[in-house]
Amino acid sequence: MALPLDYSSDDAEITASVAKDAFGISSLHMNKKLRVDESMESSAATTDSAPHVLAEDPLKMTSLVTRPTDTQMNVNIPYQDMMLPLQGPENPFGDRNRFLNQNALAGHVEEQSMSEHAFRAQHLTHSILGYSANPSVDPNAPAILGSIEDAKANNFQTIDTLRASRDERKKLKRKRENKGDLEVVDGEGAYVGPWASWKGEDNQVDFLAGIGAEDDEEEEEEEEELEHTIKKAKPKKGAVGQESSVFHGTSLTDYQGRTYMSPPLADAPQLSQEAGSQDCFIPKVCIHTWTGHTQGVSVIRTFPETGHLFLSGSMDTKIKARMLYSALCACLIYITSLQLWDIYTHGNCLRTFHGHVKAVKDICFSNDGRRFLSCGYDRQMKLWDTETGQCLQRFSNGKIPYVVRFHPDEDKQHIFLAGMSDKKIIQYDINSGEITQEYDQHLGPVNTITFVDENRRFVTTSDDKTIRAWDFDIPVVIKYIAEPHMHSMPSVTLHPSKKYFAAQSLDNQILVYSTDNFRQNRKKRFAGHSVAGYACQVGFSPDGKWISSGDGEGNVVFWDWKTGRIKSRLKAHSKVCIAHEWLPHDTSKVITASWDGLIKLWD
Repeated sequence: MALPLDYSSDDAEITASVAKDAFGISSLHMNKKLRVDESMESSAATTDSAPHVLAEDPLKMTSLVTRPTDTQMNVNIPYQDMMLPLQGPENPFGDRNRFLNQNALAGHVEEQSMSEHAFRAQHLTHSILGYSANPSVDPNAPAILGSIEDAKANNFQTIDTLRASRDERKKLKRKRENKGDLEVVDGEGAYVGPWASWKGEDNQVDFLAGIGAEDDEEEEEEEEELEHTIKKAKPKKGAVGQESSVFHGTSLTDYQGRTYMSPPLADAPQLSQEAGSQDCFIPKVCIHTWTGHTQGVSVIRTFPETGHLFLSGSMDTKIKARMLYSALCACLIYITSLQLWDIYTHGNCLRTFHGHVKAVKDICFSNDGRRFLSCGYDRQMKLWDTETGQCLQRFSNGKIPYVVRFHPDEDKQHIFLAGMSDKKIIQYDINSGEITQEYDQHLGPVNTITFVDENRRFVTTSDDKTIRAWDFDIPVVIKYIAEPHMHSMPSVTLHPSKKYFAAQSLDNQILVYSTDNFRQNRKKRFAGHSVAGYACQVGFSPDGKWISSGDGEGNVVFWDWKTGRIKSRLKAHSKVCIAHEWLPHDTSKVITASWDGLIKLWD
């Protein structure tokens, strides 16, 4: 039997050899050499056409690829490696925009931060005027690029700040073509407005520099203001201290010496009866239309007790009064004036009250109807004499009043409340003309004020979507109603029984609350009309059998108070029906007012 290489039968020698080289390390070099020689012999005939790229063993290279977040290197890279030209793949951990701020062949690349407006201003200034600011960060660079002479002539102003003098504008205005006529669309004399061309071509720079049609208009306005300051200012009609009224009838009294304040019992004998004593019905036909307003009507109020007069408010700032029975009807509109109208006999306007310089917001009669309050967006509240048309007093705290209400008690007719735009309810004393109390718990403008509980309390609604109840003359809320699903309620009306009040909610429904505990009566909910965005007035028939409301489509909707069902939908106007009033002594007569400027009487 053939023995293996280096075999020895001596057990001692085998043991010593194994102890010295247990893993056969001594034979590793010889075996590796033999394998290398065999591979070289086998590949001697092959040809290697690949270029020799790596001049150094990659395992022995000391270069290190670092990440942007690294703060130190554990290998000292030789200077020769750091100065080598860029080659090979891109560093996956490097920023792709790291070469943007390096030097370029065309010059030095600098990074600047500026707004869009500043860039456009400098760009247009350089394009039109021939100079611009130098954005270079080099301290030795010039401050201006372009023409230094032009920059000094314009006082180094940019295109957006450069303005010509008044003499230059006048001179340039003569060189510009006319704007044309607005009525001519095409052809000679057609309207071109601010796009009017120039008679010469040398004015383009001045035009782009800000000397244009707008400057011409500003110049004309400045001249008009200068002339206005030189001349004596003419007092504005309806301003404070300039209140007046005009009577449009033939005589202030009749043959018996009675004015339009007296109810016409001869023409309307039902006025002597108690209001609500007769059964009421839903009206169906329009029997009269008043067209005295030039803009939309916003509010109407009937004369207390008898209802033979009514005031209507419109967006033409006028207040007009009309007569229902025996010819007087009051109409309040938004034109700095108030007017009194005749309804039953001739339907003419009897008196116009001038006093507000802006739209009238609300009006309110006193208990006897001899005086009424008006408030408008001119921040004024004025007390008028209904019969003579004289402005008795004026009140203002600098805020816009949204609602005014007299205190209903006979011994408190010298007190009224006003809901203001600054979230407060102001209490005024007419005798002293001063504010006696403020209620300031609301978080939005106050829209309505309604007296309840024998006039000892009142309820207010606001844009903050809450209902708050107050004790009169005590600025502490006794009841606070606010639910997540509630909407603003800009109109509130008291039921003839005084036990409930109905609130117009802007989510297209009418909600009913009791006046004793201020809880909502969930069994009475009236819906089916569209009033979202409109403060449409809620109304009750004198007997309390019907509840009515206008809507945004010009309809008047009537519901049964007991069942809550819609009984009739009357198409009254072409625009939103914002206000309506039931006549207290008639069974089925309703006055409606709309933003179409019309007031109609229905029966």
